[in-house]
Amino acid sequence: MIHRTALVDPTAQLGTDVSVGPYSIIGPHVTVGDRGAIAGHAIIERNARIGSGVTIGHGTVIGSDPQDLKYRGEETWVEIGDGTIIREYCTVNRGSTATGKTTVGARCFLMTYVHVAHDCVVGNDVIIANAVQMAGHVTVDDRAIISGVVPIHQFVRIGTYAFVGGASRVNQDVPPYTKAAGNPVHLYGLNSVGLQRAGFSPETKLALKRAYRLVFNSDLTVSQGIARARIELPHVAEVETFLRFIEASQRGVMV
Repeated sequence: MIHRTALVDPTAQLGTDVSVGPYSIIGPHVTVGDRGAIAGHAIIERNARIGSGVTIGHGTVIGSDPQDLKYRGEETWVEIGDGTIIREYCTVNRGSTATGKTTVGARCFLMTYVHVAHDCVVGNDVIIANAVQMAGHVTVDDRAIISGVVPIHQFVRIGTYAFVGGASRVNQDVPPYTKAAGNPVHLYGLNSVGLQRAGFSPETKLALKRAYRLVFNSDLTVSQGIARARIELPHVAEVETFLRFIEASQRGVMV
């Protein structure tokens, strides 16, 4: 299962049924779980923990040094969850000393030319389309979808079930359950299609819609809208997730 031209460091640990394509390099302190598939010319440079059933595409580079001028060669890591697919020519850098690791969750799909920078945290079941470029310390919560050719500013957070349209320049946080698009980027209501496909109940979708209107489409300030939503709306976990995300935003949320 390991091509004769591939190079595997003696400290690397490969699970059962792992295939390694021609001219690939697996460096020191790399772990690859069972049923992994590493295509030709891929490089897993070092210090990477890769789960079971992960597919890594042709020419992809994982575990390279963080592109951070403060980095001085400290030991840092990359972690990739089970069942994730990483297509051709993606790059996933190791973390910096700020957090020690870069994380991509389980069952994610990273399309061609995606860049995941140091200290990023990508949740589970995330879809990131072609040529998305993530700066350092970006957080993408579970089940978010990011369309192609999107640059994301450092320290930005994209909430769960959010949808970002193609070629949007994301320089502020995108609240959960919403859709954002444009350059400059703006919010365009709830991610209704995503919520429907995910099977959210009509009551939950209605509560989220009312919360969105109070916070973003009313004469109230954001803080007033959040307070009013907590008073007027029924207690719904998704609404509280939406409100807490906005309250906790460090870069501010787009409108």
